[in-house]
Amino acid sequence: MSAEATNPEAHPEARPELRRRGRTRLDLRRLGRAALLGPTSRDRLPDAIGHVAEAHRAHHPDADLSVLRRAYLLAETSHRGQMRKSGEPYITHPLAVTLILAELGAETTTLTASLLHDTVEDTDVTLDQVGEEFGDEVRFIVDGVTKVEKIDYGAAAEPETFRKMLVATGNDVRVMSIKLADRLHNMRTLGVMRPEKQARIAKVTRDVLIPLAERLGVQALKTELEDLVFSILHPEEYERTRALIAAHAGERDPLPAIADSVRSVLRDAGIAAEVQVRPRHFVSVHRIARKRGELRGSDFGRILVLVGENADCYAVLGEMHTCFTPVVSEFKDFIAAPKFNLYQSLHTAVATHEGYVAEVIVRTRQMHRVAEAGVVALGNPYTTGSPPEATDCDEERVDPTRPGWLSRLLDWQQSAPDPDTFWTVLRAELAQDREITVFRADGGTLGLPAGASCIDAAYAQHGEAAHGCIGARVNGRLTSLSSPLSDGDTVQLLLAHDASSGPAAEWLDHARTPAARIAISSWLQAHPDPATAPTSAARAPLSVVGARGGGGNAVADLPDAPVRLAGCCTPVPPDAVAGFVVRGGAVTVHRVQCAAVARMRAVGRTSVAVHWRATADCRVTLLAESFGRPHLLADLTEAIAREGVEVVSATVEPPVEQRVRHTYTLQLPDATGLAALMRAMRDVPGVYDVSRA
Repeated sequence: MSAEATNPEAHPEARPELRRRGRTRLDLRRLGRAALLGPTSRDRLPDAIGHVAEAHRAHHPDADLSVLRRAYLLAETSHRGQMRKSGEPYITHPLAVTLILAELGAETTTLTASLLHDTVEDTDVTLDQVGEEFGDEVRFIVDGVTKVEKIDYGAAAEPETFRKMLVATGNDVRVMSIKLADRLHNMRTLGVMRPEKQARIAKVTRDVLIPLAERLGVQALKTELEDLVFSILHPEEYERTRALIAAHAGERDPLPAIADSVRSVLRDAGIAAEVQVRPRHFVSVHRIARKRGELRGSDFGRILVLVGENADCYAVLGEMHTCFTPVVSEFKDFIAAPKFNLYQSLHTAVATHEGYVAEVIVRTRQMHRVAEAGVVALGNPYTTGSPPEATDCDEERVDPTRPGWLSRLLDWQQSAPDPDTFWTVLRAELAQDREITVFRADGGTLGLPAGASCIDAAYAQHGEAAHGCIGARVNGRLTSLSSPLSDGDTVQLLLAHDASSGPAAEWLDHARTPAARIAISSWLQAHPDPATAPTSAARAPLSVVGARGGGGNAVADLPDAPVRLAGCCTPVPPDAVAGFVVRGGAVTVHRVQCAAVARMRAVGRTSVAVHWRATADCRVTLLAESFGRPHLLADLTEAIAREGVEVVSATVEPPVEQRVRHTYTLQLPDATGLAALMRAMRDVPGVYDVSRA
């Protein structure tokens, strides 16, 4: 909750008489007039938000500040008498949160909602009054933040807490922005709390809110939150890092001299650029120290180069790599391939003549703004369309700036069977730091985390219908469902028509997205298979052998010699054939193209002329390759029977990566029906190839 307000009237449950009467509807005009009777005149902003207005005007010179003035007057009057646990007037908290957002470049609507974000929670102001005074947009955002503030952050409630938080904030990313700024100010003033409460809040911040800040691209908030959490949860390592930075401050820093050299190089090349030295924050220094051991002077910061256009970024890169020695392994192009959180920059590292290695970041000024502020820099996502009507605030709205990962979270959280599962997969999802885009066969796209497989694509596209997925084609080539996908792949998913089909337990080994893992686990729990043999036990091929045998309608020019059709090539009329006498005096018949013919001749086997009888029946062996699914063998044998063909023998090999090989020896009444039979077998769902053995 906003929570640090100590005014008992803010909580009706603490005052029975207030709970019986209900909340009193306030007269906003009366409150406004009362506030105006103070030292501030009607023609100027209250001094308390002068710094907010200044920061806001720096990003939005034409912004209308009158709405901020009215929002502050309402917030100050409503919170009057409430104090934070630090002893400060409570109004300092919404002011600090609003200043954080103003410095990031948030638009006026977000700042207005930020000033009011605790009024509905902690005062007698109602949502309807906020809507009447400031409009539906502000009402919607304040309601979203209020829902988040009502969440119990107790350790036992954390999984369900963040399920509610995602639902409450997912409909408008500005709600998340205010929540993150709110948490940052609370973390800054956390020293008044008991150590155990500080640790609990810091852990929640570390596990979910910092990854959310990373996902939303708000690096300015993320880095400060990381340092504050680091100081609380790892005080000894924090002190060592602080001492390391303090010791470096007293030494010669090589980065300013390197920055001067970069300025000179770019000036000589005629590239207009701003070159800065950006110190690393505490956690970044700590990570570098663990990675490299002893730190050098250039490890405590990075060089930032800001230019005007995208093309200038690559021009800077060319000059840097020409005039300095590049460290090739450190080069990354996030302009051509932006990160999932909108981040764009060129990263490189160069070595100087003095032996220092300096990391360099190159970006445009607009990229820099987005890198620091993320979704906050996008402004009002609804200004391009008609404003939303005054509806129930629980109603879903489509946010054009909502990242794909956030939409996925909102989708799969509805399917999570229990809070613990939700918590586990939420943390796994937030830990993903890269996203890929794959194309569907119908031309649409799917956003997936890096490392996702065809299984993940199937559930992302088809939901629970993906239980019947039997295979996939990636870039036109048949592949197993476990195959990982790469950015830009085209995926065609093959679904079985059998409603009883379901996923195999092995799918969980290759599923990366929470939606896929939850759906597969739920299906497996609902369809237990007690008869399943241990995976370590090797299964023998299933064989069904008929009573008939012999050489079919092949006749050898060797009286009384038994004739057998070779299983390696399964000749049928009118194939050109050759016969060879084998042990026991039998004659084995092969197609002349069969590799066994050359081997027979090489070892000196006696050749015998063979011809076909006038009868049209024949025996043939076919190899069917398919994706594994229930009832596949029954469907194949039914297709064979419909063609009037007799099964002499059938062998089914154990599945390998969900692919199954079937070998059938068949007695055909007419050899001319072979092509139609093979087509009928290929038409069976799951079968992707049929060939003669």
